[in-house]
Amino acid sequence: MDNIQEVVNLQREFFQSNATKEIEFRIAQLRKLESLLRENEDALHEAIYKDFKKSVFENYTTEISLLYHDIKEAIKNVSKWSKKKRVRTNLANLPARSYIIPEPLGVSLIIGAWNYPYQLSLAPAIAAIAAGNTVVLKPSELPINTSNAMAKLINENFNPNFFKVVEGGVPETTALLNQKFDKIFFTGSIGVGKIVYQAAAKNLTPVTLELGGKSPAIITENCDLKITVKRLIWGKFLNAGQTCIAPDYVVVHRSIKDQFLEMAKKEIEQSKFLVEEDNYVQIINDANVERLISLIDADKVYTGGKYNTETRIIEPTILTDITFDHEVMQDEIFGPVLPVIEYDDLDAIIAKIKERPKPLACYVFTKDSEAKQKVLDQISFGGGAVNDTVMHIANSNLGFGGVGDSGIGAYHGEHGFRAFSHYKGILDKATWIEPELKYYPHTKSKLKWIKRLIG
Repeated sequence: MDNIQEVVNLQREFFQSNATKEIEFRIAQLRKLESLLRENEDALHEAIYKDFKKSVFENYTTEISLLYHDIKEAIKNVSKWSKKKRVRTNLANLPARSYIIPEPLGVSLIIGAWNYPYQLSLAPAIAAIAAGNTVVLKPSELPINTSNAMAKLINENFNPNFFKVVEGGVPETTALLNQKFDKIFFTGSIGVGKIVYQAAAKNLTPVTLELGGKSPAIITENCDLKITVKRLIWGKFLNAGQTCIAPDYVVVHRSIKDQFLEMAKKEIEQSKFLVEEDNYVQIINDANVERLISLIDADKVYTGGKYNTETRIIEPTILTDITFDHEVMQDEIFGPVLPVIEYDDLDAIIAKIKERPKPLACYVFTKDSEAKQKVLDQISFGGGAVNDTVMHIANSNLGFGGVGDSGIGAYHGEHGFRAFSHYKGILDKATWIEPELKYYPHTKSKLKWIKRLIG
């Protein structure tokens, strides 16, 4: 185990030198990271394939390409994001100028997740670097090969006083959380998120928590069913369902339920998840395989349901005749199991969803603008899409984050820069005049003028 306290202390010293506050320094580090990623793409592909058979195609499209996008966007915009911004000065403070200065928070801790190990570790790091922070990165230990690959890439090429990967499991994470950081960014489960939040509270450290929850997909009777099924099946079974914003369950209008199920089964068959080589990933470990198998009620299986514990493969599975009381509806599934609930009344199903913790995502498939607006207005969730799934994460202008149990704060694009910055408000006052109204002695005449000026 690294001497974690020393790592943090050296990063704090480096941050206090003000080196990271120079825009040229930040851009140089981002360019360096991009070059290293490109030079080591093959090694990154190989590592993640060893962990859970994620193909080159999926690794590039769902992880590496998003990192390239984030780096290019940060390099292009970091100067603009970092500039002081003039704001209006109120009457009571005239004559003066008012402005806001973004400044880096300091030494940041980023705890990554296992399901998209490169993207969910390095995307926050890119935002932290762009904002001028130092970074201690703790990748998930479950995909050990990707953790090793990131540690090798970063620790052999960056100054550890600026950017350092600390590998390990619970003991190392606990040791890190016992240190004082200026920012903690965590991606993972709600349970661990609460532990991180409690640890951060001891030092009043600001946090961003990217958690999860049971994200619903609502299908109304007048949707475009063909495109609905295609987009929903893709979003659900991408990464074998191990996606925090995957549709966790479907609520579909009773009048089209049977048709939906038939088309969903055909879409799964046409996608050839288990036929084409490298078209489907493994479940991350044996514990999650057993957990997911326990959720598959054989009497409720419409299609799929088979599994191989040795290869850690679970077929894309659809469960039907499900209610909110079934076991599969109690916690986030995080795997290739899709429960289908039918409904008659949209208002009633919205009320049912609202009874539960706020999800990270919500999707509505409909041609009815009134139904669409009702879902968007009445259900609180982190982010989502109309007539699509998952793809909102690809638009960095939207920001990405949860609400309530699904998380705190947001990132991507400028939202990520903001997550690792403090916005310092400055009043720059002129000295050539100084009204006497606020000074002692207080008089009725002064109070009268103050009421006239500022109400």
